[in-house]
Amino acid sequence: MSNFNQLELSRRELLISSAATVVVTGTATGSVAAQLSGDDMRFSTHVAFTVNGDRRELEVDNRTTLLDALRENLHLTGTKKGCDHGQCGACTVMVDGQRINSCLTLAIMHEDCEITTIEGLGQPGNLHPMQAAFVKHDGFQCGYCTPGQICSSVAVLQEIKANIPSHVTGDLIEPAKLTAAEVRERMSGNICRCGAYSNILEAISEVGGIEA
Repeated sequence: MSNFNQLELSRRELLISSAATVVVTGTATGSVAAQLSGDDMRFSTHVAFTVNGDRRELEVDNRTTLLDALRENLHLTGTKKGCDHGQCGACTVMVDGQRINSCLTLAIMHEDCEITTIEGLGQPGNLHPMQAAFVKHDGFQCGYCTPGQICSSVAVLQEIKANIPSHVTGDLIEPAKLTAAEVRERMSGNICRCGAYSNILEAISEVGGIEA
């Protein structure tokens, strides 16, 4: 019997301590909860960045991806929405000189950044060398992935020049080499469902100076 009473007492103490914990936690977080509810909650944010050399300012929903801001707000539809999961590379753009999947990042994260899309690389009559090489070597079929492929290609050559390592590079001491194998590895995140990979490699090789 004494053991039973001792067990009951332990249960009561446990319940009392649990209730006290809930009260303390609720008191501590009450002010935070109040700030995140009702009319005071902010659903949009002002963001300003430079896109293709032009200063652009937007008021966007906090959940807006950079991809959607470019396409829906700025009407730069060259950047394509493919998988929307960062797996196909169709949405590749360059931010401060580095390529990213724009579907995986929020627009409000890029305040004061320099963003370059396919429209910023070149225009009809004044093509970027990589764009011209893609045309020359027929580096596309349907063309849907091509803007991301070209943006990624330009960034890949810059990465190798800057000696940024890859899985092919292996030895971090040795400088990255501009080879076909290196380019294939770095371009592996850009999927071409039409299968124009050999022509894409030829285009990059011409611009990068890779011998066949």
